[in-house]
Amino acid sequence: MSARPILLIGAHGQLGRELARSLAVLGPLHALGRAELDLTDADAIARVVDDVRPGLIVNAAAYTAVDRAESEPELAFAINARAPGLLAEAAARLDGGLVHYSTDYVFSGEGASPWRESDATAPVNVYGASKLAGEQAVLASGADALILRTSWVYGGPGQNFVNTMLRLAGERERLTVVDDQIGAPTASRFLADATLAALAQDWRARAGLYHLSASGDTSWCGFARAIVEQALAHGQALKLSAADIAPIPSSSYPTPARRPANSRLDCSAFEQAFAVHRPHWRAQLAAHFASRG
Repeated sequence: MSARPILLIGAHGQLGRELARSLAVLGPLHALGRAELDLTDADAIARVVDDVRPGLIVNAAAYTAVDRAESEPELAFAINARAPGLLAEAAARLDGGLVHYSTDYVFSGEGASPWRESDATAPVNVYGASKLAGEQAVLASGADALILRTSWVYGGPGQNFVNTMLRLAGERERLTVVDDQIGAPTASRFLADATLAALAQDWRARAGLYHLSASGDTSWCGFARAIVEQALAHGQALKLSAADIAPIPSSSYPTPARRPANSRLDCSAFEQAFAVHRPHWRAQLAAHFASRG
């Protein structure tokens, strides 16, 4: 790695916190959250990059409010598309590199086969369209970049599916959860460690777009049941068991933003390029609960 510092953007999010831990071994790390850097402010982005002059920028920040993005498209595109493009242009100008995270939501969600990097994109909501525009901006910059598409990320405190299910399971005696959207729940700790494993190699020779998620797949309902099972196994008091979580179709749970039904990602290219093992989503979930104590 370069002796120049690493600039981590989005350091206080569920992925950013794990990246701050994992990337510290690579050298000096400047970790900035939303309070320290407004990604809608192009001048602020330029000032930070000029002050730090990083050898690597890692962008873990994103506008992730999928439903709210339908009514706030300008804000979603400012954070998810324009800001990554500016960061990538800055990285290219400084002869540095960029790591940027994207999503399975760039795809239509049709079919049942895992999506490959070369498959045609066709986002079905504003969030997905903004993330796709971010990918395109990074690729157009000419910077050496790793763009990592992932899915169903959870980890640590804050708002994510695991914490939401635990809260609801402590309040209710029965839950209904969508069962016709399929993907791979992916722990933020795994993503951070896999990123470190790639960066510790000659990654710039293998820069490009990759898919990276846990192995295996399930539905949101299957994920919810597994969360409850893990919580009960670790002694957490809940009002329900996995059997009290009933499957429903997406049509019974309408949302402002349409979700892709098929979020499976083919991650073989990343595995082959960087020799990274992808634990099964159930193993990642078990490790997540074990780390909670």
